[in-house]
Amino acid sequence: MQVGEYAGMKVQDAKPLIGSKLLENGQAVSYSEPEKKVMSRSGDECVVALTDQWYITYGEEEWRKLAEECLSNMNLYHGETRNGFEHTLSWLNKWGCSRSFGLGTRIPFDEQFLVESLSDSTLYMAYYTIAHMLQNGEMYGRDTSLVKPEQMTDEVWNYVFCEGPYPKSSTISQSVLNKMKQEFSYWYPFDLRVSGKDLIQNHLTFCIYNHTALLPEHRWPRGFRCNGHIMLNSEKMSKSTGNFKTLREAIQDFSADATRFALADAGDGMDDANFVFDTSTSAILRLTKEISWMEEILESESSLRPGPPATYADKVFSNEMDIAVTETEKNFNEYMFRDALKTGFYDLQAARDEYRFSCGTNGMNRDLLWRFMDVQTRLVTPICPHYAEYVWRMLLKKDTFVIKAGWPVADRPDRTLRWADKYVQQSIATMRKLLEKQTSGSKKKGAPVTVPSTENKPTIGLIYVNELYDGWKAECLNILRANFDAEACQFAPDSEIQAALKQSNVGQQANFKQVQKLCMPFLRFKKDEALSVGVQALDLMLPFGEMEVLQENLELIKRHLGLEQVQVLNALNKDDVDKAGKHADLLSQSPPSPGSPTPIFLS
Repeated sequence: MQVGEYAGMKVQDAKPLIGSKLLENGQAVSYSEPEKKVMSRSGDECVVALTDQWYITYGEEEWRKLAEECLSNMNLYHGETRNGFEHTLSWLNKWGCSRSFGLGTRIPFDEQFLVESLSDSTLYMAYYTIAHMLQNGEMYGRDTSLVKPEQMTDEVWNYVFCEGPYPKSSTISQSVLNKMKQEFSYWYPFDLRVSGKDLIQNHLTFCIYNHTALLPEHRWPRGFRCNGHIMLNSEKMSKSTGNFKTLREAIQDFSADATRFALADAGDGMDDANFVFDTSTSAILRLTKEISWMEEILESESSLRPGPPATYADKVFSNEMDIAVTETEKNFNEYMFRDALKTGFYDLQAARDEYRFSCGTNGMNRDLLWRFMDVQTRLVTPICPHYAEYVWRMLLKKDTFVIKAGWPVADRPDRTLRWADKYVQQSIATMRKLLEKQTSGSKKKGAPVTVPSTENKPTIGLIYVNELYDGWKAECLNILRANFDAEACQFAPDSEIQAALKQSNVGQQANFKQVQKLCMPFLRFKKDEALSVGVQALDLMLPFGEMEVLQENLELIKRHLGLEQVQVLNALNKDDVDKAGKHADLLSQSPPSPGSPTPIFLS
């Protein structure tokens, strides 16, 4: 405030004082209105009336501090969820907690009112822990318990939930009271509450407030997992439009496992999940096809390669299974079911298919395929339990149930080996494109169409490798490494990196402006790579021997490219360069560098 009686005060502090003064002087009247149109769940517009009611002052300063402390220690799984709670705590203040009709608990000090539903349902997780004792094990309350409602006095609740003194005046037997307390102590605090994102701004925040008000700190909530609503085939579910399906109908149409598969694939975050019929249908085909493949493998077991895994392809496939086990466990722990489906099923299937092709005439290793069937079955069990049990008992002939088999054991994943395999696959893809371009000739508009001659078709591939960055690239990497904070995983501002480049040996060269045009995209590429895989992306060499990896995969490269002969050569070795003959100039036009070999194809 700039002038007047409240000059120097913050506007938010001065507003209530000014309002009170205006009311006292008869210069204003209280006025309230909804912040927007209020619609009922039946689609009718509501008429809102301001009537006498009780309020809970959730924004009270000391109470809010407790709520914020509780929130800071909770696992919310998504940053967006945490932002929602923090925003709600910043504005939530008085909340009307009473109503004059409907179902609910009477306010004990003013029984003409009932506690409205959102305020009345914020501590019922605690009630869950002893409900079976109060309802005689019958969840619908059709049976009666030895404990009567009137016996559950404040003293009893304080003893059971709030670590209060033993209620000597209670008519409930001591053994029952102790059992209640034991049940509550076993289950509380709750580790997870799953609910909709629309309840962050009321019910779930009330839950935090009320737990901190009533229970000791070691009983406060530990985690919320909030999700969006569900759509059907990318459209909002609605009975009025006919875009609606019950779980029973989905199971009848697609089966339980295919429905679960599509639900897992529907989405995990705060965005609305999307249940797609085609995904369920595809799941049926995928799972059926997988059963057929396993049956074929088991029938032809004698034709598989025996002995321990030994080839490069064996090592890669085994490593991919280790990665699948590790990442899928992480995804399940974070309730990221679509990611778990990807890492535990889709990615594992892709790794199996790649392994099958990579083995070639050597054949697939028997032990690895048995491990694959075991691992994949266990990983998919939480999503498709009926399918998994069938495979486990009927195909793999296990005596126990797969749900009791435990999580598969895996070695620590070798990220360098995965990087090397990705390098091989990307190199093959690049070489295939170059070979196709060389074979098919010009694609320019107006150029004569030529039919590739089998006589001139390349049959020899020379792959030139330079395993060490040098020149301006090495200078760029040294600058990036010097300006990278590995702990925070972030780079210094671009302006500082640019300044360092100008001060370097590269920056002192006469042709710096020309070289700078090459440096900029390289710097951006390596920065992104370092943020993705870590500081090792800034090394002058890859963490594996490129020539060795390519040499181990010569047969795979020949099959992919349709070549009769492939050699891996050193671009810095004159004798190797001479083997390219008249095509050696290509090494100057497109010099190889770490991660990017240069192929030359000869007829």
